[in-house]
Amino acid sequence: MTSLEIPADVIPARSLVLHPEAQELVVAATGDDGREYLLEPAAAVKWREMSAAALSDGVVIKIGSAFRSVDRQAEIIRAKLAEGLSLDTVLCVNAPPGYSEHHSGRAIDVTSDEGEAPLEPEFEKTRAFRWLSKNAGRFGFFLSYPVGNPYGYDYEPWHWCFMPKP
Repeated sequence: MTSLEIPADVIPARSLVLHPEAQELVVAATGDDGREYLLEPAAAVKWREMSAAALSDGVVIKIGSAFRSVDRQAEIIRAKLAEGLSLDTVLCVNAPPGYSEHHSGRAIDVTSDEGEAPLEPEFEKTRAFRWLSKNAGRFGFFLSYPVGNPYGYDYEPWHWCFMPKP
């Protein structure tokens, strides 16, 4: 993280949790563009169950992003810094490498077919978000970054993480 010049005190100050990269990944879904979205096996099974249940209720939910390596996370941050964004701004929307739930293979960014811009707060106004808010917990998925979350991230109504029951 020194190459990204992320101060060492950011991690403890924001209570960020280290998320090691998943060791086993499977294709959870394939996007309309043919892109394969990878998750760890249990999360993939529950995603498929959840998306089928949503569809049976007339709600389309799709994966917009899933597993992301630590190296890919660093690339994303470097690109945003190269665009001129400040590190503080970037760290409100992207976790430092190693600290993204996407590394775990359990996190998904959800989109729908309702015409909203992907990965924007307006997602909370969709039928998909309302459905997820009522039903995702049944499948082990939880909203990671609600308004005022303790990690210092902006509100992300599209970001859900599978938390297997012990």
